[in-house]
Amino acid sequence: MEDRDTGAGAPEVGASSASPGPAGSWRQRRPTESRSANGQAGDASHPHKGKPKKRRKRRRGRKVFARDKARPTENRSPVPGNAISAPEATKLPELMVLPAAAPTRHEQGTRRPPLQELPVFAALDLGTNNCRLLVAVPTRHGQFRVIDAFSRIVRLGEGLTANGRLGQPAMDRAVEALKICGDKLRNRKIRKARLIATEACRSAENGVEFLERVEREAGLKLEIIDRQTEARLAVSGCGSLVERDTQGVVLFDIGGGSSEIALIDLAGRRSPRLANHIVSWTSLPVGVVSLAERFGGRTVTREIFAAMVDDVAGRLASFDGRDRLSHLRASPNFHLLGTSGTVTTLAGVHLDLERYDRRRVDGLWMDRHSVDRMVEKLVGWDFQQRCANPCIGADRADLVLAGCAILEAIRAVWPSERLRVADRGLREGILSELMADDGVWRNDGRGRG
Repeated sequence: MEDRDTGAGAPEVGASSASPGPAGSWRQRRPTESRSANGQAGDASHPHKGKPKKRRKRRRGRKVFARDKARPTENRSPVPGNAISAPEATKLPELMVLPAAAPTRHEQGTRRPPLQELPVFAALDLGTNNCRLLVAVPTRHGQFRVIDAFSRIVRLGEGLTANGRLGQPAMDRAVEALKICGDKLRNRKIRKARLIATEACRSAENGVEFLERVEREAGLKLEIIDRQTEARLAVSGCGSLVERDTQGVVLFDIGGGSSEIALIDLAGRRSPRLANHIVSWTSLPVGVVSLAERFGGRTVTREIFAAMVDDVAGRLASFDGRDRLSHLRASPNFHLLGTSGTVTTLAGVHLDLERYDRRRVDGLWMDRHSVDRMVEKLVGWDFQQRCANPCIGADRADLVLAGCAILEAIRAVWPSERLRVADRGLREGILSELMADDGVWRNDGRGRG
């Protein structure tokens, strides 16, 4: 089951610079193959009949004329480490490298290195429901460009709530997805990578045993991160969606096996590191997979939905730091920020998209009444209607109402007139931290090497 990816669709991704954490690693299972970018590229120059036309260039205030025949041909030879230049990108079906935005006035005097010279970073997130990989290079300060991505629904946490262990079919699905990720990583010259596993591996009795199998069969060594780190990475990944005049944010990440919530106070002097402003956080040991397995996900009556909301509300009631933003809740500059498949699905249904489009969803603002209407619509749909919606589909139809129940419990504790939707999360947070630690946004973008 292929999941819609949440990163490759954007030319550049903004990210806050949060404090770095330890980097993951992978083993070299076979020699890296140097491949050309989907075959040989043709010569960029074209002969002209008759006298070549003049073209005018500006250089230091003077007009300079150059003949076309003197124009050098582009060098399109394969680049070591299988990095590719932007002109070749359109030939690769898996790779999406879009043109960089026009340089700002500050950047016009600074020459950035070509794409193939930029350091490459990678982030992998193995969650309860999804296996996701992002590979990116730094661009403007605090931003990066995705050059490769992978996302697949593996449902690693299937049956975990009932058995306390990862099931064999679920582990097999995850290993197959991770093998693909391993191949992608080995085919590139990666400067730094961090490969993480979250709630499913964190809580399963055989979580560590499973990761040993991953290392043997996929050649990847994953680290199990704690809940606090997971909350911080979610904040780091969404930094650019918090605007300058914002005073308070409740950021939440509804996952498959857990849900992280961070309260962010920006009323005072603002640091460039959004994670520095977290005043309280919690991680609920409940997500869309675990909640749906307990209450049922296919047939969800209004009574069952209300029971799911109450279950999550009871967990939030024991969160001692839930009132740390009470002085800002009445401010027009307070809002919710959601990063998860639940909120992106609601946004897609709200926009009535014929197929999911990350460019229209990421950063979308929804007012309170719009969220109310979308939740009510989904609760009123049966399983087949949810399957038929292009922004839900069969892979999510049994999980989306559990996510809506978690969302409703969060909105009851922190009511807000506005919700901002983020189609980004842990992977973007990892990349942000790795790049900030490496210093790539200083000087010419190459970093420390």
